[in-house]
Amino acid sequence: MRNLTLIFVCVACLCTSGSAYFITVDAHAEECFFDKVDTGTKLGLTFEIAEGGFLDIDVRIVGPDNKVIYQGERETSGKFTFAAHTPGVYTYCFSNKMSTMTPKVVMFNMAIGEAPKTDAEQGAAAGAEGESNKKLEDMIRELSGTLTGVKHEQEYMQVRDRIHRAINESTNSRVVMWSFFEALILVAMTFGQVYYLKRFFEVRRVV
Repeated sequence: MRNLTLIFVCVACLCTSGSAYFITVDAHAEECFFDKVDTGTKLGLTFEIAEGGFLDIDVRIVGPDNKVIYQGERETSGKFTFAAHTPGVYTYCFSNKMSTMTPKVVMFNMAIGEAPKTDAEQGAAAGAEGESNKKLEDMIRELSGTLTGVKHEQEYMQVRDRIHRAINESTNSRVVMWSFFEALILVAMTFGQVYYLKRFFEVRRVV
């Protein structure tokens, strides 16, 4: 019964923490998100620009002590993992201040690991559950992390497919419009040449 409980807890954690979010960052704007964690907790940020301009954005991660942990400019996608060096609120910011008029659609996911257990908690857990339950718990936690990674990869591929489809449709429409424009030019040149030749021979007959 205890083992089943552990499995249900891990699956529930996977379902709640594995979702990706979509936000729109307007031109000259910045959107920030926050996580409050303890020291040693593993944090991760995965992001991808889905729409807007040149598909780039500025990214910044700041710790509770205002220390910049990660900063990138005009990035299209990225994945960054780190461990909390101090307890408190960690800030993730997406900035589109370099854009003059184009908003950006960002898909991102903030992964939060478990806080490391203290020596007292580890000793109590070992005495109460035994070595076998501890191994099972570690295996389930590893499986949960792997499944979360697979889900993130699927979401990443879906966004990439959406971006490439939009590029293909845009290129398609431009090719069609250019072909239509070329056809109009050819028709206009044909009528122009016929009119010019007709006028030329009419003038010769008059002379």
